[in-house]
Amino acid sequence: MTKDSILSKVKDEEVVFVRLQFTDLTGIMKNLTIPVEHLEKALDNEIMFDGSSIDGFVRIEESDMYLKPDLNTFMLFPREKKRGKVARLICDVYSADGEPFDGCPRNILKKVRKEAADMGFTMYVGPELEFFLFELDEKGHPTLQTNDAAGYFDMAPNDRAEPARRDMVLALKAMGFEIEASHHECAPGQHEIDFRYVEALSAADNIMTFKMVVRVVAQKHGLHATFMPKPVFGIAGSGMHTNISLFKDGKNCFCDPKGPIGLSEEAYQFIGGLTKHALGMAALTNPTVNSYKRLVSGFEAPTEVAWSPQNRSPMMRIPAKRGSSTRVELRNPDPSVNPYLALASNLAAGLDGIKNRIAAPPPVLENMYDLSSEEKKAMGLLSLPNNLFEAIKELEKDELLMNMLGAHAQKKYIEAKLAEWEAYCCQVSEWEIDRYLTLI
Repeated sequence: MTKDSILSKVKDEEVVFVRLQFTDLTGIMKNLTIPVEHLEKALDNEIMFDGSSIDGFVRIEESDMYLKPDLNTFMLFPREKKRGKVARLICDVYSADGEPFDGCPRNILKKVRKEAADMGFTMYVGPELEFFLFELDEKGHPTLQTNDAAGYFDMAPNDRAEPARRDMVLALKAMGFEIEASHHECAPGQHEIDFRYVEALSAADNIMTFKMVVRVVAQKHGLHATFMPKPVFGIAGSGMHTNISLFKDGKNCFCDPKGPIGLSEEAYQFIGGLTKHALGMAALTNPTVNSYKRLVSGFEAPTEVAWSPQNRSPMMRIPAKRGSSTRVELRNPDPSVNPYLALASNLAAGLDGIKNRIAAPPPVLENMYDLSSEEKKAMGLLSLPNNLFEAIKELEKDELLMNMLGAHAQKKYIEAKLAEWEAYCCQVSEWEIDRYLTLI
């Protein structure tokens, strides 16, 4: 897209408002809405905002920041009855001196993306986001009551949310998404909609847009959509399996038909890099206190750092398809991520593996959920962090990932996550009340 083509499009489509969207360090989408009359000013990068009001950005004495729209992210929202059309542009954040702000997560991903491009690589990502749909109470507040008791791949009438999921798909398609599949997941009230893999930056943009659309459409159906990793005890949590491939000169670098299982040396090295940095990376791929309630045995989520040709129990697997579809599926990320930081860490870790020829560990062929802790130890397997605090401490020890974040983002991100952990540790849970109130 160009400035002129966007101005022409909004005129032809009679757009009334334009949303300038960006994401804070913790992965929350922010939005500044302007009347279409001010769009040209926005396209000339002249829209300012108060950065001191955004988590992880700047202090009040240096608050003036600019939104620089990425013209290729221009998109029309589906039109609502009796309301004018709304468009959006995703923006990068710039400081007052005109330089890219190093606390903007989109800028961080772009920095790692350039490093990959300098090596001749482009990373493509196909995310699989799971989410829950919950009913609302009489005041419109979310409950933990699902509107169905369906299971994996069930359909109507057991899957009572099928109309809502269908409207989500239609809205996403109207916004340019190429939807590959949608279905009910294994837990009651749990769903998944898969969209086609794209280049990493576009994939991160799509994840943010996807989450917004799903929540808005759910609300119109009288439901609450949540991407919380583990909202209900005793059933499966929601993951964001991340399918990653590297391309070079238009060819998938992970594919080698002559390799023992059809993988190239670069694929093994990429796996080696992901393995080396897995513990520190968890603070970015599993970034909330609740994330670690999902990463427990018995609910199809990985707990150990390992890979397998097809086995779904380790942290990584290699789906069966080869050729241009050869990919590494990273299974521990969850949909609470800031996708820009998560994908930046995936790419940085994989590139480190390629640059330093880090060998992938031997694959694990056994079902890891059936292995004892002694057997895992004998195999030399590392466990993923048990909680957010452990993950942050691993991140602080990972020089590569800390350099990727940069001085500003690493400080602000770690501060925010430690504050989240400390706030959690001070809470008195229902479990504690039930266990101790009458016992002692």
